[in-house]
Amino acid sequence: MAESGDTSVMWTGLLFALAAGLMWGLVFVAPLLLPDYPAVLLTAGRYLAFGLIALPLALMDRRELRRLSAADWWSACRLSAIGNFLYYLTLSAAIQRAGNPLPTMIIGTLPVVIAVCANQRNAARDGHYRWRQLAAPLLLIVAGIAYVNWVEQASLGEGELSRYLQGAGLALIALACWTWYPIRNADWLRTHVDRSPRAWATAQGLVTLPMALLAYLAMAAAQGLNLPAVPTGFDFPWGPRPWAFIGLMLAVGLFASWLGTLCWNEASQRLPTTLAGQLIVFETLSALVYGQWHRGGWPAPMTVIGALLLVAGVSWALRLKPEPPTATGAATAH
Repeated sequence: MAESGDTSVMWTGLLFALAAGLMWGLVFVAPLLLPDYPAVLLTAGRYLAFGLIALPLALMDRRELRRLSAADWWSACRLSAIGNFLYYLTLSAAIQRAGNPLPTMIIGTLPVVIAVCANQRNAARDGHYRWRQLAAPLLLIVAGIAYVNWVEQASLGEGELSRYLQGAGLALIALACWTWYPIRNADWLRTHVDRSPRAWATAQGLVTLPMALLAYLAMAAAQGLNLPAVPTGFDFPWGPRPWAFIGLMLAVGLFASWLGTLCWNEASQRLPTTLAGQLIVFETLSALVYGQWHRGGWPAPMTVIGALLLVAGVSWALRLKPEPPTATGAATAH
């Protein structure tokens, strides 16, 4: 019966991770839908919406939020500043400079990067996957990403090399941010198993509100000083299509930020960090599907093959059982 319960927890975590990936994929298409909006305004708009959405939600979770210490709020600030604000600022700027395929390719390596970073780091807490266990599913995931992005890169038009390289560099910074975020976020959740993942998602939303307001103030000051944060002649603060901007920011703020974070928190409490890291592949798949929808037409056969390889790698990884932490390792972890 215990094994059946463990399997149920594992599959529940999988479904939460899938839901998070479907919603997080929206962040890749937003810069394509609003290409004339600067990345800093897209980031500030998204997290202003996230913060405003979190305010009424905070009333529901006020009892749980009161349990958070000053150290917990500082953790929420660090997680939001790096895993939310800096990540999306660099990602949206990368997409606007290099197009959707290259940033998606780079961010698509997250399952491998997180698995490599977490497998040794969290062995005492989560158990340890032997590298030969992980090799085959990770190779499938890498192969799937390579297939998909080979097709995507082949469709890129001729562009300015320096701008393309800028996009690659910004996407690498985004990759570093989102390698750090899920590992650190899981640390907090796994050491506070009595806390509500929903309240923790709301707390991260609340602390993004002052960050977004500060970004708006900085952009207003930059525009007044004729600095290049906002394009010359840009209709600040809402841009040339205010209702499209406001509606998309609200949608991304609700689904990709709060609800997506909530689903990821639920998954992180149920799954080992190494495995949860691999499930970020769902975000890559969603981003590619949404990007293809925006472009129009059906995906290329190689894209479908790549997607199947990705799913096969994740399914294989779900069947793996980590070696349990040793008594010495568990004691050290505490």
